[in-house]
Amino acid sequence: MNNNKIIVNNIQISIVQTNATDYICISDIAKAKEGNSSSKDIIKNWIRNRKTLEFIGTWEILYNANFNRVEFDSIKANAGLHTFTPNPSEWCEKTNAIGIYSKRGKYGGTYALKI
Repeated sequence: MNNNKIIVNNIQISIVQTNATDYICISDIAKAKEGNSSSKDIIKNWIRNRKTLEFIGTWEILYNANFNRVEFDSIKANAGLHTFTPNPSEWCEKTNAIGIYSKRGKYGGTYALKI
C-alpha cells in the first residue's frame, strides 16, 4: 500500500493506493471544515444524506458486480430519517461497497475512490 499526499487549498490530503486503486482520504477533507464538529460526525452526516447515498449507490451499481442492491434499497429507504445513522464501515459491510472504505488505527480514516 503506497501513501502519498496532495495539497488542496492549503489542506494536506492523503492518497492511499490499495490493489492498484487510488483512494483519497475524505477524513482529511472533513478535518479542514471549520466549526466544532469532528471529522467523524461530518462524514456520518454526509453519508446519511439521501443524495449522497443515491450517488455512491449508483456508482457501485455501475462499477461493482458484487454490490448488494437489496441492502442498498433498504438503506436508501431510511436515508434522511433522524434515526438513520450509518457509518462508512457499515455501508461497506452491508452492501459490499468498494468505492469507500474505512481504516482504523493511527493512520486510519475514511477513504473514497479517486475518480
